[in-house]
Amino acid sequence: QNICTTVFTPIEYGTVGYAEEEAVEKFGKDNIEIYHKSFIPLEWSISESRSHSEGFSKVIVDKSSDKVLGIHFLGPNAGEVMQGFGAAMKKGLTFKDLEDTVGIHPTIAEEIVTMAVTNSSGEDA
Repeated sequence: QNICTTVFTPIEYGTVGYAEEEAVEKFGKDNIEIYHKSFIPLEWSISESRSHSEGFSKVIVDKSSDKVLGIHFLGPNAGEVMQGFGAAMKKGLTFKDLEDTVGIHPTIAEEIVTMAVTNSSGEDA
């Protein structure tokens, strides 16, 4: 389950752990929290042709244990971003661990450790 996967397309997609649908099926919709965030990557913000494009990240969390069940990332260097998070998930990464991590600025991976908006809040990411 915790094997990193990346699709190397012009906008890379990387993932580790459960997909949202799988997590809902296995743990139940009421037992998981989905954090999500849209962002404009720094390297895209200076390009007129890409400055309107957004990346997206999602973290799926087991509410009872705070354990991260899945991480999904759409943006530049997704494969590189997933490597470290994949190792952390194998060691039992929690959402609190992510919150307590100081992101390296300016890097794209910091988008994962700065998430605060959840699906259940009804707010847009």
